[in-house]
Amino acid sequence: MHRRMNSREQRRMMQRMGMNMDSVPDVEEVVIRTGSKEITIEQPEVAILEMQGQKIYQVIGGNVSEKTAERTAPVAAEVSVSEEDVQLVAGQTGKSVEEARKALEECEGDLAKAILLLQS
Repeated sequence: MHRRMNSREQRRMMQRMGMNMDSVPDVEEVVIRTGSKEITIEQPEVAILEMQGQKIYQVIGGNVSEKTAERTAPVAAEVSVSEEDVQLVAGQTGKSVEEARKALEECEGDLAKAILLLQS
């Protein structure tokens, strides 16, 4: 038979096990962002359980809403390639100046990568 523990006994047992539980007051919302969606929980109860140096957050109740994440694709920066670099890559690889310039732009101005790209 199992007997029920009152909350004081539970706290004592948790302390003996190295656990500590506390609540976070006045939480307005919790937002969870993933790669594809955003979950918002309004007016939840949040508890923190500390155990073996780790914190575990427990979110309870609240109004849950989900929406698709709005991500903008990063804009590719224009790479400025010097004429000297273009000539060097063209000379090292035996390719045309246009091919060397294109390779340098692809490799964001990295000479070694551009040379390897053209040699492969």
